[in-house]
Amino acid sequence: MLCIDSSTSLTQYIAKVNHFPMLSQEEEIQLAKNWHEHQDIPSAHKLITSHLSLVVKVAMKLKNYGLSLMDLIMEGNIGLMQAVKKFNPDLGFRFSTYAVWWIKASMKDFILKSWSCVKIGTTQAQRKLFFSLRKTKKRILQYSNRENLSDEDVKAISNELSVSEEDIVQMDRRLAQKDLSLNESIKINNEPAKELQEMIPCNSLNQELTCQNNEERELKEVILKNALATLNERARDIFVSKYLSDHPKTLDELSKKYCVSRERIRQIAEQSMGKVKQYIQSESLKFSLYA
Repeated sequence: MLCIDSSTSLTQYIAKVNHFPMLSQEEEIQLAKNWHEHQDIPSAHKLITSHLSLVVKVAMKLKNYGLSLMDLIMEGNIGLMQAVKKFNPDLGFRFSTYAVWWIKASMKDFILKSWSCVKIGTTQAQRKLFFSLRKTKKRILQYSNRENLSDEDVKAISNELSVSEEDIVQMDRRLAQKDLSLNESIKINNEPAKELQEMIPCNSLNQELTCQNNEERELKEVILKNALATLNERARDIFVSKYLSDHPKTLDELSKKYCVSRERIRQIAEQSMGKVKQYIQSESLKFSLYA
């Protein structure tokens, strides 16, 4: 992976990562298979470097928390490497759709740990609030002359985000203490200063734009497919036929198909549902804390 050291400026790093070509879906799948089946390091390296620009784009969206943008990028790169390790190339989804969640999770965990010497975001609700409150507050106050939330505003946010009013008030105070504007600008030669975000090329084929609109839906499908893969063939067919089909089959139909009693089909379906739920909950928790 591209090395980041003290001699590499942020501008230089961004220029270098934008130089790596994007991959087709077929190339992604082949590289991922090479890594998972043969531990082929060059394939993993190419998969990582082709998505380093995605890490930069995610970091840009999380830059206003008083932390070094380069530090965020480094943390995001760690998340990207985790995504390469865990990505299943047989599911048919773009790697960027999966990787962006690991990148966000790594960066947001770093932000929470670095934000204050006082531990913050210790519960799922608090983490969600930490990363949602600013945007929600801005939306609520944008047409008013107020800078602070009223009691009614707090109640509205409490209902919207499903967190307590006390948590909202405390989090608002903490965020206000470090509500920094870090729209970093860079001046190159005699050109007018620009925000760093403006220096990243934006075109219809970039990795992030490809997955941005559908990433949450597709990630859920990835998790569900992985969950179904934990079932044996018969249990998987029964589960899909009973719960996921547009035309669900009855217990009678399934019992005839597998030559077992209706009660046995019901037991298999319930056991399968339990396994799928447990898998989805364990996997979703990794991402829901940082979504």
